[in-house]
Amino acid sequence: MDTQFTAEERERIKQGIRQKYAKVAAGPEGNFRYPTGRKGLEEQKYDPELIDSLPDNVAASYCGVGNPFRLGPINQGATVLDVGCGTGVDSLIAAVMVGPDGRVIGIDLTPDMVQRAKLNLGKTSLKNVRFLESSAENLSFPDETFDFVISNGVINLVADKAKAVREIFRVLKKNGKLMMADQILVGHRPGDTKSMVDTWAG
Repeated sequence: MDTQFTAEERERIKQGIRQKYAKVAAGPEGNFRYPTGRKGLEEQKYDPELIDSLPDNVAASYCGVGNPFRLGPINQGATVLDVGCGTGVDSLIAAVMVGPDGRVIGIDLTPDMVQRAKLNLGKTSLKNVRFLESSAENLSFPDETFDFVISNGVINLVADKAKAVREIFRVLKKNGKLMMADQILVGHRPGDTKSMVDTWAG
């Protein structure tokens, strides 16, 4: 059951996320307790050929918590939505997988991340990717648009997780597939919403 936050608390959560990930957009080093960059891609067992398809300074911006692509193949010609695309590394990898006949859209709540993703795209020759500023809780796409939705370390940050998941399944085609890597809380969560909001993007 989702925690019920006030409108003010939701806004504080969004601002906290934007502030933290504006710093991450400049470079993920030192911002996380797990490996980032090329080392992170290698430790999460991304396909070495796909890692090598990325320019070094694009791979260096990776900060995912896992590898959603280990959940199965993404087909040539597929449409893919990357929810919480960050610096765009997973979106770019998906774009290589789907080929020129496929299409990938990456969305992120943080304007700095969207800008970094666009800069990373500009360092490649890919033409089948777009990046947009948007919230996982309000996806601006028609029903049953995508063959695949990928997400990497994002849903844990969303205030209304149930709404985000409903939105994801709304935009997935009937036989579509969600491929997600994320973090979960082990143990008890704080009993009051103020403590939760204070540490949300910490």
